[in-house]
Amino acid sequence: MRGLYYFVFWIFPILPSTIQNETRVPCFMVPQKCTDQANVPSCIEDGMRTCLSKSPRMRDPNFFSRPISSEEIVDTERGYKIHVSEEALQRSSNRRGNYKEVDLIVSILNEAFFRVSSSSDTKEGNDSHESNPVLHGQSVLGVWLGVKEIRNLSQPVQLRFINTNQSENGICVYWHIDKNGKGNWSPDGCKTTIDSGEFVCSCNHLSFFAVLINPEIPEESHIVPLNYISYIGSALTIAFTALMIIMFLCLRKKQCDHSAIIHMQLSGSLFLLHTSFLCSVGFSGQSDIDSVCQALGLLLHWCLLATFTWTAIEGFHLYLLLVRVFNIYIKRYLLKLSLVGWGVPTITVMICGVTKVYGKYTFYTDKEGSTVTPLCWINTQIVSYITVNGYLGLVMLFNMVMLGVVLVKIHKLRSQTLQIKDHRRRAWKEWVSILGLSCILGVPWILAFSTHGPLSLPSLYVFTILNSFQGVFIFVWFLTLTCQARKEEHSSSKGTIQVSLNSNEYVNTR
Repeated sequence: MRGLYYFVFWIFPILPSTIQNETRVPCFMVPQKCTDQANVPSCIEDGMRTCLSKSPRMRDPNFFSRPISSEEIVDTERGYKIHVSEEALQRSSNRRGNYKEVDLIVSILNEAFFRVSSSSDTKEGNDSHESNPVLHGQSVLGVWLGVKEIRNLSQPVQLRFINTNQSENGICVYWHIDKNGKGNWSPDGCKTTIDSGEFVCSCNHLSFFAVLINPEIPEESHIVPLNYISYIGSALTIAFTALMIIMFLCLRKKQCDHSAIIHMQLSGSLFLLHTSFLCSVGFSGQSDIDSVCQALGLLLHWCLLATFTWTAIEGFHLYLLLVRVFNIYIKRYLLKLSLVGWGVPTITVMICGVTKVYGKYTFYTDKEGSTVTPLCWINTQIVSYITVNGYLGLVMLFNMVMLGVVLVKIHKLRSQTLQIKDHRRRAWKEWVSILGLSCILGVPWILAFSTHGPLSLPSLYVFTILNSFQGVFIFVWFLTLTCQARKEEHSSSKGTIQVSLNSNEYVNTR
């Protein structure tokens, strides 16, 4: 009986653990088991702490597991190197000195699992980073050490994203799960450094990690001057476009030419654009009401599209004057142009507004994760690409063709003139006209496509200066042409074909 007693005493404690081990899921199967769950990250987080660190029979490129017993740099051979600190080992084993072996588990997961969960956080007032692409092939790195949760380390764990060779600005983030089980990307507790083109994330905890990329956003030292240029330029553009509209209303005649009216429509769209931009920047960091920021984002998007549309209309009107010349009468011409200039942006933002793509858009640029330039704008990247980048590309392509036609026409006129002594004066006037037309046609906006590569920073400065002060340049050009037109009214030469810069029309004075 005593032998049976000892048998029962020793076997019964062993049986439950044996049965439990048989029912535990291998770690490499946890992500697959959690794909049908409502909250995939939380399911994986819980499953990885109770799973069997059993490696698959065949090499899995998305899974790595290895027991470690001392501080070392582990090459996962999956594109990541992990430096496990001594403190992290101590926390995981709860022992001092000689640590027992602890399983280091690394899993590479699809970023879509986290993007779906993050979309629900926008209603709670958290910033959504769905529009920020994740580095390294749309993947997220999950790291676990033992079965205990490790956080608040004084000796951080380092994760190196190798073979990236990235020039963009990025920031290391982890997936933060709140008390309600909802998650969002957060840079808290992680420091970002770039070593030989590779991102190094030093974090005081273990979790799901990724690098969020903000393409071509300059360093923090350049953010402040660029912001000041934008704000000062926008304020001056608002003042000068308003002054130009007032001058036009005061000086206009009973029958004003179409070109001047189109110029004023473009000036009005610029006035609204820069006003909405300053309001969007000002209210995005102060207002906690999402509906206010959504409305400001919609307004800014509408004003930007209206500006692009009116620059395209300027190019179309220039085409009628320089290419067709004759038989260009169109019934209710200005009304039709107005319907296009203001109607196309209205329809576009109404469709975008229904899909709820507007809200707070914040750039993360510095290594500590502090926010820079909060803005009420579009949160969905694909919508921004299609309605802003794509639309701007089409407008600039058309207007560049029109500018080329103007250059050809001016060259022909110059070759036909017989007044050789006035070549310098004519050349100066031609350059003034080209610069003015370039500003009217929105040519500086084309620099938006050149803010990539080694010259991205100089291009960004030039782009910011030219487009922030666009209204000022148009005012100076408008004022110059107005004075020139009045001067030519009193002293017009006969038998000379001229180009009236104010109306962009050929005038035959005889």
